[in-house]
Amino acid sequence: MDSRPSEAELAVKILVAGGFGAGKTTLVGSVSEMRPLRTEEQLTERSVGVDELTGVEQKRTTTVAMDFGRITLRTGLVLYLFGTPGQDRFWFMWDELAEGALGAVVLVDTRRLADCFASIDYFERRGLPFIIGVNTFEGGKPYTPDDIRVALDLDPEIPVINCDARSRESTRQVLITLMGHVMTAMARR
Repeated sequence: MDSRPSEAELAVKILVAGGFGAGKTTLVGSVSEMRPLRTEEQLTERSVGVDELTGVEQKRTTTVAMDFGRITLRTGLVLYLFGTPGQDRFWFMWDELAEGALGAVVLVDTRRLADCFASIDYFERRGLPFIIGVNTFEGGKPYTPDDIRVALDLDPEIPVINCDARSRESTRQVLITLMGHVMTAMARR
């Protein structure tokens, strides 16, 4: 199957960012209509003391470059999803990954909320429209989108949406919300 867009399709680059273990690889994989590209490697003894596993003790792999997937939201609109690595040591790739992106999803794990601050700062500094996807995890306390907005000190126009990164339909709703936000942001310019 040819994964390139036809001439009638609009191809849009979207980033999926967030902290280590927030569910970025899972989100890209759950919605991609092609087999997603993953650059995951096993966590090893060398990552002890480097990768903070508090709250994600069961995590066994980490993204070392990016995840890549594709979804057609509607006829004529194709999103190419680029999942960023979550650890600081891989951030040298972010500028390259962000080149040409139209918007971003910052995936949040409420058990490790502070891990998403750097992603939010990155997109705010670059003026790239983004939304917050609050991923659900067992053991995580449920918070309302307003609670998350206050905790992250977000501007009122930035959408905050609860999601389950494992669910294709939930992830699709996150991407639809992002595209609506991007179109609103572009209309303001």
